[in-house]
Amino acid sequence: MSEKTPAWVKPTADYGPLIVFFIVYFRFDLMMATAALMVATAVSLILSLSFERRIPMMPVITATIVGIFGGLTLWLDNEIFIKLKPTIVQGLISAVLLVGLMFGKPLLKPVMGTTWPMEEIGWRRLTFRFGIFFAAMAMVNEVVWRTQSTDFWVTFKVFGLMGLTFVFGLLQIPLLNRYHLDKGKQQTEPID
Repeated sequence: MSEKTPAWVKPTADYGPLIVFFIVYFRFDLMMATAALMVATAVSLILSLSFERRIPMMPVITATIVGIFGGLTLWLDNEIFIKLKPTIVQGLISAVLLVGLMFGKPLLKPVMGTTWPMEEIGWRRLTFRFGIFFAAMAMVNEVVWRTQSTDFWVTFKVFGLMGLTFVFGLLQIPLLNRYHLDKGKQQTEPID
């Protein structure tokens, strides 16, 4: 986030579409909520672009998947497609992270490296953990939408997935601290 960007922009762009989806679902139905999610996602991209003058890659990928699966949900009048979206997104993130590791690239480092510098082994371990976590979350979404009511799935999608991700992130703090590089050590490390 640039210095001129107000603090509310990032959380609004990140969580606004999900909140809109939840509210519209419980006021109307899944089809209306899907359409609202698609519009809110487009608005969040425009918001990011207008303040940041760029759109990060992950929101673009997510918006594309929302557009495709939301569009299929509305066009075919079939809720399965929007229920598959979290599985696809989580599965893609997992695959990208784990395949990156297979090629020796801990892909969380370019995303988070400037905020929290760490030793290379820390990046590899953190990337592996997040890769496995996102694969597990894809499987959990599959189990939930296939075995529970739509009301339960919507609540799980909004609060459960976000809550589990937050808790998992907190559980990574010991790893982040163990491999954290202090400023003096950063300057002596070679740049990749």
